Amino acid sequence: CRCCADSRRHSSILYNILRSEERAASPAGQGPGRGQASRGCPCGSRRRVALRSPQVACKAASAVLVKTLRFVQNVPCFQELPLEEQLLLVRSCWAPLLVLGLAQDRVHLETVESAEPSMLQRILTTRRRGEQPPPRGPAPARPHHGPGGGGEPHLPTAGEIQAIKAFLAKCWSLDISTKEYAYLKGTVLFNPDLPGLQCTQYIEGLQREAQQALNEHVRLIHSGDEARFAKLNVVLSLLRSINADVIAELFFRPIIGAVNMDDMLLEMLCAKL
Repeated sequence: CRCCADSRRHSSILYNILRSEERAASPAGQGPGRGQASRGCPCGSRRRVALRSPQVACKAASAVLVKTLRFVQNVPCFQELPLEEQLLLVRSCWAPLLVLGLAQDRVHLETVESAEPSMLQRILTTRRRGEQPPPRGPAPARPHHGPGGGGEPHLPTAGEIQAIKAFLAKCWSLDISTKEYAYLKGTVLFNPDLPGLQCTQYIEGLQREAQQALNEHVRLIHSGDEARFAKLNVVLSLLRSINADVIAELFFRPIIGAVNMDDMLLEMLCAKL
């Protein structure tokens, strides 16, 4: 990025200290080329952010999750699948479906930057204690407890939140109708490419039917807009970038804590919503 390119002109003692600390913290064998931009980049996209009004946003997201699972349960073809297949599908797509629901209900996200100590503060405070400075860069991989599982809180970055906001803005700009949202959700729900599925051909047929229904609806209602179906498919492609861990940390950890989303989804799926 531009800020990393501009950093080549810096030659101050402080800058050299920071760069040497980052190089010392980088994994063995990683040169300054590939990981340098992400580790040394002061861009705002990597800053940690939190919801401005977590109680309001988390309450809205919880309501959307309930509505989403109620929608899923009311799909007759979904009910015909074995429970193991149902749970596998929901586990894989609950986050994209939730974001589609947020767009449908026009839930706006307002965030604030978190008070994270700077690299200089970390160096000074850790050296006083005789400790090694913590590495700066991408957050370490979370324990594999399922989305939203145990471990330390992991605030999303501004870039991750901006991706969600951009997706919501894209949906709102298209003024997607209720039926179009339903067909989009059906396409996302019936994903035949998931490993472990037994009814692959049946699920693939359901996804194809959802796409065909969406195409026919667009041709009937938006006959003058030949590109609308392609635009809606762009919405589907954007959903692939939605990170379930980010959604769980953003909307559910502030009010529920270190919740295991798999357990919560199973409980909600088996309950009468």
